[in-house]
Amino acid sequence: MDQNILLGIFIPFAGTTLGSAMVFFMKKEMNQRLQKLLLGFASGVMIAASVWSLLIPAIGMAEDAGGIAWIPAAAGFLLGMGFLLVLDTVTPHLHFTEEKPEGMPSHLKKTTMLVLAVTLHNIPEGMAVGVTFAGAMAGNGALTLAGAFALSVGIAIQNFPEGAIISMPLKGQGISRTRAFAYGTLSGIVEPVAAFITILLTGLVVPFLPYLLAFAAGAMIYVVVEELIPEAQEGAHSNIGTVGVALGFVLMMILDVALG
Repeated sequence: MDQNILLGIFIPFAGTTLGSAMVFFMKKEMNQRLQKLLLGFASGVMIAASVWSLLIPAIGMAEDAGGIAWIPAAAGFLLGMGFLLVLDTVTPHLHFTEEKPEGMPSHLKKTTMLVLAVTLHNIPEGMAVGVTFAGAMAGNGALTLAGAFALSVGIAIQNFPEGAIISMPLKGQGISRTRAFAYGTLSGIVEPVAAFITILLTGLVVPFLPYLLAFAAGAMIYVVVEELIPEAQEGAHSNIGTVGVALGFVLMMILDVALG
């Protein structure tokens, strides 16, 4: 595999790792207002990436193929939402803002379920990066290598605050800084793994690229609507989360338009 492609699929993981490392530099729990701002920011990045990097190229590909442009985008989007809904329903996990676990009943440790909750977030992001690089490698006109890198950088930027949001509460649970950093880092490893598998299957993926792009978009939007935005809007100072959404959305839009 080309070194540039390898670099591209590991950029988001680097963002999570650097964010998780904040546990070594921040002595106290993360300020609630800052956490809301960062959750909103991550939401804005994912919404913009879903539209500019995934849905718009999916519609363009369908038009170029002479088909009905909206069918792959609509079908793939709903399948992606359904896929994350099933994972969310089946996988035992626990959100930092909740006391009661979700998913199938299990005897997993609380820290394990906290990490699993964040890992679920990262699956669609890894798929999105993988499918855009797969399309660029296949020479699809709607997907460029620069655009794939723009998506990777955008996801890495929003992974940085996510990494901190993971590791800091884990430390608050009584876990050592080193273990909290390790758990935060491990939660992000699913991204390059998902991207790598997608790229390895490029030959099979290319004919279904419009559907897969929309699938990744649907999965990402599920995470935003189901978890990130509710957490950013919970309690007081919800307008700070809204500001974060605006900042993240605009930054990702600029990245995609300028580099893609």
